[in-house]
Amino acid sequence: MKIDRFVLAIIGTIILSYFFPQWGSTSSSVPLDTIGSIGVSLIFFFYGLKLSPNKIKDGLKNWKLHVLVQTATFLLFPLLVLLFKPFIMSEEGINLWLAFLFLAALPSTVSSSVVMVSIAKGNIPAAIFNASISGLIGIAITPLWLDLFIPQSSGDFNLGEIYIKLIIEILLPVILGMALQRFGQKLANTYHRQLTLFDKSVILLIIYKSFSRSFEDRIFEDISIADLLLIGLFILLLFFAVYHIIGYASKALSFSIEDRITAQFCGTKKSLVHGTVFSAILFPPTFPIGLILLPIMLYHAMQILIISVLASKLGQR
Repeated sequence: MKIDRFVLAIIGTIILSYFFPQWGSTSSSVPLDTIGSIGVSLIFFFYGLKLSPNKIKDGLKNWKLHVLVQTATFLLFPLLVLLFKPFIMSEEGINLWLAFLFLAALPSTVSSSVVMVSIAKGNIPAAIFNASISGLIGIAITPLWLDLFIPQSSGDFNLGEIYIKLIIEILLPVILGMALQRFGQKLANTYHRQLTLFDKSVILLIIYKSFSRSFEDRIFEDISIADLLLIGLFILLLFFAVYHIIGYASKALSFSIEDRITAQFCGTKKSLVHGTVFSAILFPPTFPIGLILLPIMLYHAMQILIISVLASKLGQR
């Protein structure tokens, strides 16, 4: 099986940030924060250009499937992570638990969800609808989950200011893109590969900046290989718990095999794009953003590997 190139690029970026953290440092003359903010707005502008209102309208008909997917994405995932909070005692443990809650509260992916559902011969229109609408729901829901648990003593978590940032940097570009679909949708579809490369480049830039500052502040000194393996184990348990719960719910609702595939694939996905973007907006500057991003990056790699295998098997039926 081929290793996803983007996963390799993420690993390379982290290595680069370890050996050359000075470019991403807060004292760097390179304006990575400004470049990243502009890049993020452009990502969601192009997302708006490609987002089809007609497909969203048509997709509303299969409401049971959509409710299951969005409930799993924004309710089931966080509730499973909440079960472990009583066992967390140390400050380092709380930060890592918040990183898992952040992962759990993120929306689903768009492109990989649709591609994998297509390979597995699932309900592709429903996958397009759920993956598309999930990102918009996440703008409202993800900050609400974090607002409940980020220590208010930090003084930097202002939900009103966060929503203003999300509206300016994400929602308005999406709306502008949708408004200009008449002029730019054809170009966006024509240059889909180039836009995907641009999206990934911006994400790598944000990852580099976040890890550079984390390495500079020595955030990862206390994380051993054993800790990383333990984090990976929890991620696997979280994924398969949600995957099987969605499977049981799909059977109880008498879903077709195509709808069950879509529910399980879309309901277990988490977006690294939204994770990197939201982390810079939702968490105070005092938080170790590199540590916050660690679970979502590991989850991203694992979900691609696991879903690829499952999709290939289901596609052979």
